[in-house]
Amino acid sequence: LVFVCAMWITGFDVPTCSTIYLDKPMKNHTLMQTIARANRVAPGKQAGLIVDYVGVFRNLKDALAIYAKPRPGAETDPIKEKAQLLAELRAALDKALAFAAERGVDPDAVIAAQGFERAAKIRQAAEALLGTDEDKRDFLGLVGTAWKLFKAVLPDPAVLPYRGAMVVLQVIAETMRSLTRAGPSKDLEAVLAEIERLVDQAISGVAIRAPILQGGDLKKLLDLSTIDFDKLAALFAQGSKKTATEVLRGTAERRAKDLAARNPARVSLLERLQKLIDEYNTGSMDIEELFLQLMAFVGDLDEEEQRHIREGLSEEELAIFDILTKPEPKLTKTQEIEVKKLARELLAKLKKEKLVLDWRSKETAKAGVRQTIGEEFDAHLPDVYDRKLFEEKVQRTYQFVFERMGAPTEPTVQ
Repeated sequence: LVFVCAMWITGFDVPTCSTIYLDKPMKNHTLMQTIARANRVAPGKQAGLIVDYVGVFRNLKDALAIYAKPRPGAETDPIKEKAQLLAELRAALDKALAFAAERGVDPDAVIAAQGFERAAKIRQAAEALLGTDEDKRDFLGLVGTAWKLFKAVLPDPAVLPYRGAMVVLQVIAETMRSLTRAGPSKDLEAVLAEIERLVDQAISGVAIRAPILQGGDLKKLLDLSTIDFDKLAALFAQGSKKTATEVLRGTAERRAKDLAARNPARVSLLERLQKLIDEYNTGSMDIEELFLQLMAFVGDLDEEEQRHIREGLSEEELAIFDILTKPEPKLTKTQEIEVKKLARELLAKLKKEKLVLDWRSKETAKAGVRQTIGEEFDAHLPDVYDRKLFEEKVQRTYQFVFERMGAPTEPTVQ
């Protein structure tokens, strides 16, 4: 809470200011500048509140008529009574509750439960709502809309009848989101802290924590970087099929994206994963088959992660090797050995001679890198590369080096 006066009224800037209290007469441009602080939207904020103590509302309408003329087809009066915001909250929450009810989720039952029973009900609710991607997006979208309106209405006491159900839905939504996150989620802890601040915990049933898979301790969130697949399979067998599959999908997506970021030839992994998800979403594959396919996919990721060791190359050298050999040409064993040697020597030469500080921002340095790639390929690639294929490999290799390799000696900013 900040009190401002005189020139600070129009000069004070807070992007996420939610409420402005007007206690002095103002008009025209001064009034418009003052309300702009609350009128500005920001992530998590879709409206601001103006509390008028001195009756400047008429002046505000006059100022808006001068300085905020609506575009054709837009609303003529951007100022609404707060009662309308409450009505929008009621409608949005009803939609989210109806969606949940269709899938057997009852927030009142979660509120009424205590301790481990409540934790179990939240897990069950997340399991019930984890359907297809479309179902998940619909639920998270409905809850997100209602949550923004809920925060916009606070701290108005009129929100009291809705806060229990709203908090339960938000915690369920964050539980669902956390399943695909890599490791303990700071975002989840931030949201739960926000809930703790916004909601009066003296009301029974509102102080809710989101259990992810077992227990309710935030410090025991599943770490997808060290996931125990045996326990995950056991979770699936115990009936939490959608939850286990969502966790498995999350770790598969994270690892596939990480591998593809290091080697562009691995983009096929992302395409393969998306095909599995699409088949499930369209009903061509049931949850049991999807789980098994994802387990097999993660096994293939393990193999791919170790391939550079089997090939006797570094990750960067393997990326160059893959660019030169995939999808063509087909090489003999002797030719593969030659291309591996070329990948090693090219990267060593680039790092030693060409990847200088800020080389990507200098035209001469970029031309030198590309020229070196072309010269090394021309001198050492087997004869199976025709001119068209040769130029394609030069371009793809240069693109890889440009996007993923800075100067080895670039200093870091402390």
